[in-house]
Amino acid sequence: MFQHIHPYEPFFPDGATKLIVGTLPPPRFTTRELNERDVDFCYGSSNGLLWPVLDRIFKLNLKFETTQEAREQRIRFLTSRGIGVCDIVQSCEREKVDASDLGMQNSKLRDIIGYLHKYPKIDTLLFTGGNSKNGPEYFFRKHLKTYQKKLEVVSDEIPRIHQFTLENRTVKTVSLTAPSGAANRAIGSLPLYKSLKNKNPNFNTLDFRVMQYKAFF
Repeated sequence: MFQHIHPYEPFFPDGATKLIVGTLPPPRFTTRELNERDVDFCYGSSNGLLWPVLDRIFKLNLKFETTQEAREQRIRFLTSRGIGVCDIVQSCEREKVDASDLGMQNSKLRDIIGYLHKYPKIDTLLFTGGNSKNGPEYFFRKHLKTYQKKLEVVSDEIPRIHQFTLENRTVKTVSLTAPSGAANRAIGSLPLYKSLKNKNPNFNTLDFRVMQYKAFF
C-alpha cells in the first residue's frame, strides 16, 4: 500500500482573504520524482491546469519548469492577491499509485476550520472540484460535520456556491470545475459550454475554465 503524504505545508500569506482547497498533488511530488515541466510548489503538476488558467487571467508570464524562479513567481502572485493554499487531505493510502481522487483510502484530513480561526480575514474557499466522492467539497462537508456545521446552498448553478457561518462571519465556498484533464469530459457535457462552443468553434475547455475562474479569483 502506497502512503501518499502531502509534500507541502499550507501556504497562508499575510492578510489572506481567499483559500484554494484541493486534495493532493500527484504521488511523484511525494516521492520527489518531478519531471522537468513540474513546478515544486502547490498545483505545480505539468498535467494540472490551475496555473495555466491563472497565467491567462492575470498575464503572469509564468515559467513552467522545476526551478526556484518558477516557485517564487507563484508565491509572489498568491501573496500579492491575498490567496492561500491549503489542500484538505494531509495523507491517504493507495493500492494503485496514481492521482485519482477515487483511489484514496483512509484519508487523513487537515483542520481547515482551525486554520480559518487562525486567519480571520479569509471569507472564500475555492474548491478545485466538487462534491463527487473524495473531491475537496466532499471531504470538506465531512470535516464540517465534526464541528456540527453544514453548507447552505447559495447557488446551485455550476460552479456551485455554498456558505457557512463561523463565529461572527460568513464564509463562502465555490466548487470550481476541477483543473485536471479528467474534468474535460464533464465540461463538454455542460449546456453552457456547448452553447459557447457553437458560437465559437475555437472555444475550448481551458477557455471555459478561464471564464469561470476569473469571476472568483
